[in-house]
Amino acid sequence: MTIINYPLPVGTGVTRIIEAGSGPAVIFAHGLGARCDRWRTTVERIAAQGYRAITYDLPGHGFASKELEGPADVPALAGHLLALMDALSIDTAILVGTSLGAHIVAYAACIAPNRILALGLVGALGIVPIDQAVAETINRNVRATQREQFVGKLNFVFHDPSMVTDSLIEEEFRMNTSPGAIAAFSRMGDYLTTRICNDYVATRLRALYPPQKLLLIWGAEDKAVPLSVAHECAAALGNPALAIIEHANHVPYFEQPAAFDAALLPFLAKLASP
Repeated sequence: MTIINYPLPVGTGVTRIIEAGSGPAVIFAHGLGARCDRWRTTVERIAAQGYRAITYDLPGHGFASKELEGPADVPALAGHLLALMDALSIDTAILVGTSLGAHIVAYAACIAPNRILALGLVGALGIVPIDQAVAETINRNVRATQREQFVGKLNFVFHDPSMVTDSLIEEEFRMNTSPGAIAAFSRMGDYLTTRICNDYVATRLRALYPPQKLLLIWGAEDKAVPLSVAHECAAALGNPALAIIEHANHVPYFEQPAAFDAALLPFLAKLASP
C-alpha cells in the first residue's frame, strides 16, 4: 500500500496530509502536542482494507502552519477539519480522533452530522467534563522546552518504556520546539484549563448519533485520560461499544496496533462498505 505525503492549504494556513488507499473516507485526528506521524502505520493498515485513510497535522502542530491567530480551541479546530474535508473533496467520512482529537471530531460531528457518518473516540477528552488537574497536567506538558522534559512527557503516554527511544525523544523535542510551536500549544493548553467547559459535547452527540454509530477505544493503562473517564463517556453517550486495549496507555493505536484494528475494522465495516 503506497502512502503519500503532501501539503494542503486549509483556511489561511497549510497542513500536512498523510494518505493512502481509496474507498470510503476515514480521517484520523491526533491530540494536543502530537502530530499525524503517530497515525501513519494505522493509515497504511486501514487503507489496505479498502478505505481512503487520511491523517493530518492540526494547526500549530507538526509541519502545519503555526499562525499567531490560528485555530486554537475545539470549535475552531472542528471548523478547520470540515474545511479540510472540503479541500479534499470529501462529502462524508467516518472520523477517528484521539485525546483532544476525539473532542475535535465529535464537535465536527455536532456541527455537520449530515457529513459525519460515525465516530471512533480514542482516550477522548471533552466528551464529558475533565478533571482540572488533568487539564493542568496536559497544559504543563505541552509547554516543555527542555529535551529531558520530553522523556517524562513520552513516558506519560506510552505504557512500554522501551518505545520511548532516543530518536523519538529527539524528534519530539525538535518538532515541538520549532518556531511557533510552543506559542500554539500554550494557547490550546490555556483553552483546556479555562474554556473547554463551554464545549463539552456528550448531550449534543447523544441526541444526534445512536450508540451503534459510536465506538470508544481506550488503553487499559491510560494515565492521561483514565479508564474511569471511558465508562463516564459510555454512560453519557447511551452505552456504545467500548473496546479496552490491554498493555496500552494513551496511544493504543500505536502501542497495540493489532488489538486496535480488531476493534476498529468491524465498526468501519458495518458503517461504510468498501
